[in-house]
Amino acid sequence: MTSYRGLLDTADVVVIGAGIVGLAHAYRAVERGLSVVVIERDQWATGASVRNFGHGCLTAQRGLALDFGAASRADWLALAKAAGFWLREGGTVVAARADDEYAVLTEFADLRGDEVRLLSAAEVADRAPLGPEVIGGAEFPMDFRVDPREAVHAIARHLAAAGVRFHWATTAHLIEPGEVTTSRGLVRGDSVIVTVGHDVDRHFPELAQRHAIQRCELHMLRVADPHHRTVDPAVLTGFALLRYEGFASCRSLPAVRSRLDSEHAELTRIGLNLMFTQLPDGDLTIGDTHSYATTVDPYRGEDLDDQVLAASASLLGVAELTVRERWRGVYAAAPDPFLVTEPADSVRVVSVTSGIGMTTAFGLATSVIDTLT
Repeated sequence: MTSYRGLLDTADVVVIGAGIVGLAHAYRAVERGLSVVVIERDQWATGASVRNFGHGCLTAQRGLALDFGAASRADWLALAKAAGFWLREGGTVVAARADDEYAVLTEFADLRGDEVRLLSAAEVADRAPLGPEVIGGAEFPMDFRVDPREAVHAIARHLAAAGVRFHWATTAHLIEPGEVTTSRGLVRGDSVIVTVGHDVDRHFPELAQRHAIQRCELHMLRVADPHHRTVDPAVLTGFALLRYEGFASCRSLPAVRSRLDSEHAELTRIGLNLMFTQLPDGDLTIGDTHSYATTVDPYRGEDLDDQVLAASASLLGVAELTVRERWRGVYAAAPDPFLVTEPADSVRVVSVTSGIGMTTAFGLATSVIDTLT
């Protein structure tokens, strides 16, 4: 029988959730000289933090997300050296395959100055092997890539070596001011930070409902690189122009939306963000689709994977792709991209309620931890 009331641990800050947002808060708290305990229900992080593209996509953001992304970049670079994980400052290439897409990128370059470099079709080809439809593009040199399968675990090990105490395979049952009842006993702390992503509704259902938090489900795949070539940048397409907030300021964007809705209605219906990144071993992570619900349907239709594969093969200029792995990503989604709230004294609920947790987590954590210190 488990003793729920025995004291398991005590710290200045208790973080619930060992995904990238939780780890970022632990990292920032340790920097401020605070003791930290992290509670994680699984034996290691298995959620959105390890199921993504590993893309530090800061340039395509705007407002608070852009600020958090820019601030996070320095932490990623420092942690890659300190924790010893793979990171590439390869930037992002957005491939334009129609004149209206290139018009948006041109306008975006005018708005953002040195953060964006316009590319000719030949310059895009120098950076990534793509099909013949590409007419030009843009490069975002400040963006970067990590391997999400490695980076999150390496950061956790680094933090453990710095004195953060992790309680893996430990479930938080009851969250109260100054105290968390877990499946292994009580954990006490001056502050409790709940960073459980889309599972906010498991602990605070009324809060989740009030902030309209849903789950966004993604279809993603790992495929063999058909060109056997190193691709340093992340590669985006015109579909990304519809999904990243930075492009919303461009007056030429509605023309892209109208054409894609007309010519590729099925792809926009499934929320395709056609893009890929390369893993260190050369394989490509491709995707991704987007659908929204409070509860995710357990059945994954093959038709969505088929559409992602066909669109990705066309982008890469090949007839077909060899699939290595398939998976479902799930992240929190809400009208506001960041949830930071205090449902009880000294308890903070923090979630990136959009698909930019890897990009913004450290900047977000700074804003939260600074309120504690």
